[in-house]
Amino acid sequence: MFRPYDPELDRDAVLRIWREVGWVDDQEEVLDLFLSDGKTLLADIDGSAECMVVMIPGTIRYLEEELPLAIVGGVTTSLIARKQKFASRLTALSVANGAAEGALVSGLGMFEQGFYNRLGFGTASYIHHVAFDPADIAIDAPARAPRRITADDWEAVHASRVSRRKGHGAVCAGSPKITRGEMVGDKKAFGLGYFDGPNGELTHHLWINPEDMGKGPYVVKWHAWQTREQFRELMGLLRSFGDQVGLVSMDEPQGVLLQDILRQPFRKQTLTEDSKLESKNTACAYQQVRILDLPGCMSQTHLQCADLQFNLELTDPIEKLLDADAPWHGISGEYAVSLGSESSAARGAAPSLPTLTASVNAFSRMWFGVRPASGLAITDDIAGPPDLLRSLDAALRLPTPYMGWEI
Repeated sequence: MFRPYDPELDRDAVLRIWREVGWVDDQEEVLDLFLSDGKTLLADIDGSAECMVVMIPGTIRYLEEELPLAIVGGVTTSLIARKQKFASRLTALSVANGAAEGALVSGLGMFEQGFYNRLGFGTASYIHHVAFDPADIAIDAPARAPRRITADDWEAVHASRVSRRKGHGAVCAGSPKITRGEMVGDKKAFGLGYFDGPNGELTHHLWINPEDMGKGPYVVKWHAWQTREQFRELMGLLRSFGDQVGLVSMDEPQGVLLQDILRQPFRKQTLTEDSKLESKNTACAYQQVRILDLPGCMSQTHLQCADLQFNLELTDPIEKLLDADAPWHGISGEYAVSLGSESSAARGAAPSLPTLTASVNAFSRMWFGVRPASGLAITDDIAGPPDLLRSLDAALRLPTPYMGWEI
């Protein structure tokens, strides 16, 4: 019932699924690029593919370390295969394959909170999306004209995204074909940037999808930059749109407060409330993560804290969705965990240590820095002695994770 994708046999069926769910219309190239960059599993009904899951390789940054990431993408079920548990079981098997191939972490973008929690995923941090009048940017317009960027520049754009300024939680996804797929999928989208690398590489740029070419809004789908000066140049470039465009929206960069560079932000919010060009700041957490290999993740965890040891009783719901012959069965069990400059996790328990009980969902969120242990103990599946929770809060004082890549 579950099998790998065969482009010669299955392309038409997969294209039909994507059309049924509204993901493509005449953008077949997007689908081909997406499928060619990942590993796809299918579920059949009557000999035809009716459900699919694509796993894209990538990396995710944990403080200063780059960890291998298995990205769950393209979970799609046709209209005749709904409520048959195909999507959950096929996704579970795909995650298991990613873990067996060496990924330490898995991540995804969710359609709704709850479905992927059954596979051990926990909700990541809020992403702030800020909509503002570009004329209100309190940075001078750039002295230099940018260069136009089109889908033909996909390799340079991908390289620029990968080499961007990255902090804790930053994701890089797939090969340049993934970026090309994102670029050709937006027919009205365009890019502007600067090729300032020593060999003419694209160093900083914006990729923009206008909802209304005349007056906006203009949605910055992504931004890539490496230095303070490059960020300010891109913001000055957006400011130059202000003579014509009434609204630009973008995700707030990690470590930056966009309100700092806007003139009278509250006044503009009041004046534009409920209009098409409304200035506002919204927050939403639509990405999820989970640990696939606890000892592997702990070995890459280097914290500036006093050494902390505890026992961990970990539950993993994904094991209920995996058949006996799956290459990996989750990470439930007892562990002795040590956090510090060199961290570790080993199977077993030490009787003298305090015990933390947690689902992999909640533990992954704590380890990633989404929320502290004491906060997750209120809203999520994590519990332990008060002193241990306070010690975990102190040990895992991490920057707010920000992926910076739509997955």
